[in-house]
Amino acid sequence: MGDFRFGWELSGAGCATYRVADGVSVHEALIGHCTDALADLLYAMTGLYGDSSGERFSFDREPMETRWLLRRQGADVAVRVFEFPDGGTSWGSPDETGGTLLWRSTQPRGVLCHAVKEAAEAVLREHGEDGYQEKWMLHPFPMAALQDLRRLHGRDDDCGHEQCRTGLGAGPSAS
Repeated sequence: MGDFRFGWELSGAGCATYRVADGVSVHEALIGHCTDALADLLYAMTGLYGDSSGERFSFDREPMETRWLLRRQGADVAVRVFEFPDGGTSWGSPDETGGTLLWRSTQPRGVLCHAVKEAAEAVLREHGEDGYQEKWMLHPFPMAALQDLRRLHGRDDDCGHEQCRTGLGAGPSAS
């Protein structure tokens, strides 16, 4: 997977911290549970396997918005992360204006999706579905989104990891 890393950690009641790094730069943010953030992330990754030229999703950082833009470039995905000062008013604003660019990188789709899949599986192993629901509060663990990403990644990417080739995930949840 090279130098690309992605992590997701439940860091308190209704809070999660994500960290993304590519060997050149690192970006980390604390986000809130007002949106179904992990599901939004996973579904954006699955969207990269369809006909879409790109995906977009946001994380609530109360009052800020962190918006991710994913643009397919052949086998690669250009990732740009922007911060908008007021999430309540910024959703309709253009993606490239009005926000501050926090992080950017271009990665092979398989590397990006594998790292996100592994991060979600680590959360599931650590907390189980019930523990996730207790900590995240407003939304259940996005099992369907994770299963979709496992299936698409295993089918379409030449990942090299055994669990990806066989379609096996992190195993049953600890609910």
